[in-house]
Amino acid sequence: MATHEHEHEHRTATPAGDAVTAHWLQGASRLPSPHQDARPAGVEPSLVILHGISLPPGRFGTGVVESLFLGQLPVPEQRAYPDLVGLRVSSHLFMRRDGSIAQFVPFDRRAWHAGRSAWRGRAGCNDFSIGIELEGMDLLPYADAQYDALARTLPALRAAYPGIVQDAIVGHEHVAPGRKTDPGPAFEWHRLR
Repeated sequence: MATHEHEHEHRTATPAGDAVTAHWLQGASRLPSPHQDARPAGVEPSLVILHGISLPPGRFGTGVVESLFLGQLPVPEQRAYPDLVGLRVSSHLFMRRDGSIAQFVPFDRRAWHAGRSAWRGRAGCNDFSIGIELEGMDLLPYADAQYDALARTLPALRAAYPGIVQDAIVGHEHVAPGRKTDPGPAFEWHRLR
């Protein structure tokens, strides 16, 4: 693991004990994705985008989402989902139904999760956002353990990256309206306040 010269600036503990150290969320498993690149010079995260994903749709705990983000989609899924073959996509974090978290991209780097997107007139949200994929679907309630994980993680992110204010935590549906619908109407936004 590379040591960043400003590591101490990005180590922040929350009362729950979660922290960001050298752009990695402590307690999350690290699964480095090849689907990432540098953020534009001088750009710090100032937005969090929540997504919903399950592969196959409606099935959880299959490991297929992780394989997709790692560029290692298994052959059966390649046959079942030809549109995913060769897709270069990632997220910073993946929160499973049980609340466990995997991190694919350090927060100081750009994950490829939002696609064509804009927030408050600023295009290219991947440049300035942190992507969190929740294992789930638009119309299926998310798990309590996922809300608990968000309740620990979001304050740690906001402490490490002060540009992320409370109203800069949005859904994919908010930055790509008409194109994306996640995390969907089943997501209980009031639980983040």
